[in-house]
Amino acid sequence: MSARYDELMGLKATGQKYAYTDRDVMLYAYGIGMGADPMDEKELAFVNEATYTERPLKVVPTFASVAAWGAGPGEMNLNRLLVVDGERDITFHRPMPVAANITADSSVVQVYDKGKDKGVVIRHQTILRDDKGEALATLLASRFARGDGGFGGPALEQPEPHKMPDRAPDRSVDISTRPDQALIYRLCGDRNPLHSDPEFAQKAGFPRPILHGMCTYGMTCRGVLQTYADYDASAFRQHAVRFSSPVYPGETVTMDMWKDGDVISLEARVKSRNVTVIKSGRTVLG
Repeated sequence: MSARYDELMGLKATGQKYAYTDRDVMLYAYGIGMGADPMDEKELAFVNEATYTERPLKVVPTFASVAAWGAGPGEMNLNRLLVVDGERDITFHRPMPVAANITADSSVVQVYDKGKDKGVVIRHQTILRDDKGEALATLLASRFARGDGGFGGPALEQPEPHKMPDRAPDRSVDISTRPDQALIYRLCGDRNPLHSDPEFAQKAGFPRPILHGMCTYGMTCRGVLQTYADYDASAFRQHAVRFSSPVYPGETVTMDMWKDGDVISLEARVKSRNVTVIKSGRTVLG
């Protein structure tokens, strides 16, 4: 086995400490576009705590993806210009609190060396725990490093994607993004200049800054939240997607959904460019 493979597989970090408040919870919800209608009480419940009639603030389930921003198994020494998110899969063990002190335990799960000039896919896991040590959420991510393959890792097959239903969507919704949405969402933690600096984006091969994949991920959670979950954040058990193409801030994303029992299959596309941006999505409600 190659030394580089062993190095990546050995990455692990436990007991990473983080804290967040209701401000972070509301900023995340606003960052994925909630609250655009100031009279929509269902969405305001996620972005506004200042109410005449008292009610609890709600937390978008995928806030778990930024609650411990920066947590990870360790430095992977990848070419930063050529790294993109491949997929995200969060299992929710209990609803995220409005504010909390949490710990994060992270480790690399597997490394898939696709070969020279083909990149490498690194899957890593982070478990978020509350101050009592109880698991809140398990985050599974894959990082596609386009410039770092060919170091002699084992020839492993990646897991099969979620199989989509062979029928027309049961529901479709359009979700608009703001031209400045990436500048808002980056305040949730991801300061990668790919999403804010035109020069950096062009060096990475894009004509202009792209929306964070994790913002699109949160938007797909929002799409299920507003349709099949009736804005009940506690109904989410799992939310997983594969990223297939970037969204540019200002575009409208169309979400197609299929319901089979408690499983919602989903994909997302930008009709104006005829491109699919999210594939093989799966939400489990319960």
